[in-house]
Amino acid sequence: MSTQVRPKNLLVPVILMELQQWDSYGYELMGKTARFWQEALNPGTLYRTLRQMEKNGDVKSTWATAKNGPARRMYSVTEAGEACLESWITALKQCQSNIDSFLGLYHRPLARDN
Repeated sequence: MSTQVRPKNLLVPVILMELQQWDSYGYELMGKTARFWQEALNPGTLYRTLRQMEKNGDVKSTWATAKNGPARRMYSVTEAGEACLESWITALKQCQSNIDSFLGLYHRPLARDN
């Protein structure tokens, strides 16, 4: 039996962290995410997430036109997105602490009552 344990919606803070460093468009975000994301990222999932984040006010987008190539929707993080990322970091640190505590107990030999 294989058990998969992963935080839900972790893509949101990943995107916010990436956009905190530089504005980007969807395809570029996919490439950056793939460097440390262990599973394949579906483009539909990324774009749905970006649209929801924009609707929530965490990111904003503008159309960037280039002399060569099509216009691209460029995303950037908003102040609300910065606050959202800070909330995620706090929650993830607590989750990490809980996991560390659990693993510490797991590796400690326990006396069994017989």
